[in-house]
Amino acid sequence: MAKAHSKAASPLMVRLDEESKGVLTRAAELRGISVSDYVRQVTVAQARKEVTAAHEQTIAMTPDEQLAFWTALSTPVKLTAAQKALGKLMRGES
Repeated sequence: MAKAHSKAASPLMVRLDEESKGVLTRAAELRGISVSDYVRQVTVAQARKEVTAAHEQTIAMTPDEQLAFWTALSTPVKLTAAQKALGKLMRGES
C-alpha cells in the first residue's frame, strides 16, 4: 500500500556566507516577508521552471546568456594548423 504524502513542512538547512545571507535578508525585507518565506518562494518557483524546462527539453537563458550564446555562435572559427591538416586529409588532399 502506498504511503500518503504529508503536507507538513520539512526543514531544509542551507549554509551561506555572510554576504549571501545579507542579500537574502535584504530581499526578504523588501518583500516584507521572512527570510524563510522568501527563500521558499524564490527557490521553489525557480526549481519548478527548471524541472518544466528539463521535461520539455527547452533551454531558458537570461538576456545576458542569450547574448553570450549568440556571440559565440556568430564569431568566426579560427582553425588550428592541426585542424586544417585534418581537413586536407579528409578531403584526400596532400
